[in-house]
Amino acid sequence: MAKGYQANKDHRDEISFFGKAIGKRAGFKCEWCGHKEDLRVWDYRPTAAPEMESLALLCLRCRSWAAGGKATGNELHDLRNALWSDVPAVAEGAARVLAQCREVWAREAIEESFIDDALKAELLK
Repeated sequence: MAKGYQANKDHRDEISFFGKAIGKRAGFKCEWCGHKEDLRVWDYRPTAAPEMESLALLCLRCRSWAAGGKATGNELHDLRNALWSDVPAVAEGAARVLAQCREVWAREAIEESFIDDALKAELLK
C-alpha cells in the first residue's frame, strides 16, 4: 500500500511542476469552458508521465464531467470551443465529454474539429 501511495504522490508532484506554465497557457481560466473559479490541473493521461500536452487547467464542473459526471446538452455548449485547441488534453478531453452527449450539434462539432481521425471515429461510432 505504501508503494502505491508513494507512486501517486510522485505523480502529483510531477504534475505540480507544470502548474504555473499551464496556468499561463490557459490565461488562468478553465481551458474547456472559460470559468475562472476552482481551477486545478487535470491529467488527461494519468497512467503516463505528465507533460504539457497531457495536462489541462479545468474548473470543478469540467473536472467532474471529465471524471464521468453527467451534464445536459445545454451545459456542454461551453465545451465546443475547446475542440479547436492544439493541446491534446484540451481538445481530445473535451471531445470525449461531448461524445457522451448524443445531440446532433455535439457530434457535428466533434466531426469538424481537428482532433485525430482515429479518435473521432472511436467517439462517433
